[in-house]
Amino acid sequence: MQLKWLDDFLVLAAERSFTRAAELRHVTHPAFGRRIRALEAWAGTPLVEREGGGPVRLTPAGQAFVETAGQMARNLAQSHGELQAIAGRQARTVTLATGRTLSRTVVADLLVRLRPQLGDGELRIITRSLAAAVDELQRGEADFSLIYHHPTLVVPLDARQFAHLTVATDRLVPLARADASGAPVFRFGAADAVPYIAYSRSLALGRLVEDHLANHRAAPRLRQLVECDSPDAHLEYALRGLGVTWLPWSMAHAETQAGRLALAGDKRMEIRFDVRMYRPKRRLGPLAEALWAQMARR
Repeated sequence: MQLKWLDDFLVLAAERSFTRAAELRHVTHPAFGRRIRALEAWAGTPLVEREGGGPVRLTPAGQAFVETAGQMARNLAQSHGELQAIAGRQARTVTLATGRTLSRTVVADLLVRLRPQLGDGELRIITRSLAAAVDELQRGEADFSLIYHHPTLVVPLDARQFAHLTVATDRLVPLARADASGAPVFRFGAADAVPYIAYSRSLALGRLVEDHLANHRAAPRLRQLVECDSPDAHLEYALRGLGVTWLPWSMAHAETQAGRLALAGDKRMEIRFDVRMYRPKRRLGPLAEALWAQMARR
């Protein structure tokens, strides 16, 4: 058995999508499928059900193996971390797992603030889905995990083992392209349903917006035009006048202030959330502890 097969399987179990898991593991879809089949050959039984549509489902054997594979991966990561510490590398490198949008917004702000503490060290940033970023932290492959926090989002981190800091607050706002007068080309309350650019539900932002629309009595009439899992693409689609989308204010405020985007709804349609930095409660390397101390002084 190859050790990378364990990580492949754990990412697949978290994402429930061969396509998304292959992307996160930086391999082609066919190559990823071959690696999962090789793991099943080693196990002597199917771990994944391949019949039917929708999200990937694990077989009973696959469900039982998740915990074993996770424990094996954590033990190996811990051993690897100890070896790195002996070599002196861990003291100079800190790994942060976060989402693609957060890496562009909140992490960029943090880097400016933390640069003096980095000195000759390095901050290694890896972008993952919320579930995968949490998994990286649990397996010991990341020192920190920077993720969204909202009652809608379930973060399975045991408070007895992990601590957190709130490092930012943000809000999702409904935006559309602005016309020459600065008004949105699409506005909630119009007679016809408004074209809507939706997130995939696999994204944390998608779950936030979907929950908000499902539970708000003043939710607007929307006609879903496209679904996309890239907030950067959402921004571009809105700028091109394709429809309304919800974007983090930290990401879209410059375009709004420049008059290229405009609010399509009032404050009732905004979704406020926090951004939290999580870490294990065990002692980290000197550089990681210095960065955490600086963030805690916020």
